[in-house]
Amino acid sequence: MDDAKYRGCLVHYKYADLTKRELYNVVQCWKSLSASTDKFIFNDGSCKDLINLEGTIPVIYKSVTYNIPVCIWLMDTHPDNAPLCFVKPTSDMSIKVSKYVDNNGKIYLPFLHNWNGKNSNLISLVRNMITAFGELPPVYSKPQMQKQPPYPTTSFMPQPGGTVPNFNLPYPTQPYPQPSIPNFYPPNPYQPYAAANPFQYPPGGYQPQSQNTITEEHIRASLYSAVEDKLRRRMHEQFLQNQAELDTLRRTQQELTEGRVQLDDILGRLEKEKVELDKNITILKDKEQELENSIEKLSEQESIDPDDAVTTTTPLYNQLFNAFAEEATTEDAIYYMGEALRAGVIDLDAFLKQVRALSRKQFALRALMQKCRQKAGLAC
Repeated sequence: MDDAKYRGCLVHYKYADLTKRELYNVVQCWKSLSASTDKFIFNDGSCKDLINLEGTIPVIYKSVTYNIPVCIWLMDTHPDNAPLCFVKPTSDMSIKVSKYVDNNGKIYLPFLHNWNGKNSNLISLVRNMITAFGELPPVYSKPQMQKQPPYPTTSFMPQPGGTVPNFNLPYPTQPYPQPSIPNFYPPNPYQPYAAANPFQYPPGGYQPQSQNTITEEHIRASLYSAVEDKLRRRMHEQFLQNQAELDTLRRTQQELTEGRVQLDDILGRLEKEKVELDKNITILKDKEQELENSIEKLSEQESIDPDDAVTTTTPLYNQLFNAFAEEATTEDAIYYMGEALRAGVIDLDAFLKQVRALSRKQFALRALMQKCRQKAGLAC
């Protein structure tokens, strides 16, 4: 596919490579479609250079294949936003309004309404058009004497600079089976008549029978039906949009409620910890005051001898105190004897002799302490 004509426009697309790949796939599947660039005029009057797919797509209606002219405009954010699609009737065609096409030629499909940038693509879009138009054809052939513009020139329809393109694949002059009135489709449940009073015959020309005459009542019912269908579709779209916004608000409210519960729980725990900290601070201040008072009292007292401070009330307690002190010194002596042996200060024979004597003494002292504690009624 030669992209020289729209290469400059493609650089302004958000996903240029993906858009180019989709265009290539569509043109390979339907040779009657071709890509080009043109200016697209939006409803607000703004204009933008966009890429469009223009040509015909094959539609099977009642076992006969017809080529329907369409134009697909790709937004510069494609595929995040759905394309804008139109039916482009030629000079001998008129738009047949239905639930899929309005009187301006704009195409409305559930696929476009539910467009998803991750899962939707142009090939699926064209296939959905073929299926929908096979159910309700979007155009019908006009009487030869009736002259109308090739397609509506509303503000949101693309405005070409030249004549209507010549689609390579032909389509029948009267693409669908005709009723008793020439060049007119049978009415359908969505739009009984495609255009306002398409039967304008020259004087002396063919006149239909009275039972098939299209009256103003029919035209008025057709317009009412078109307006009602369009309003119903718009209301349904608005309802779905409001429903989606409401669901989002409900989820946000639920998340905020859950967050509030968590914050309340955290605040409750912090309050409890604050109370505990206040209690601990009060206890620490009391202990600090006690220590200061004790230090002040000690500083006022005279220095004392530790030996004089440790006195016993009875000879039994004095004997227990002396035995404990001597046993502790014996244990220290055994420790330092081991250190001397490791350092090589004494030999092994001297070590064993001294340790044996110290161990006997330690055993005797411990036995003495045990008896003293029993006599004094202390825990053994």
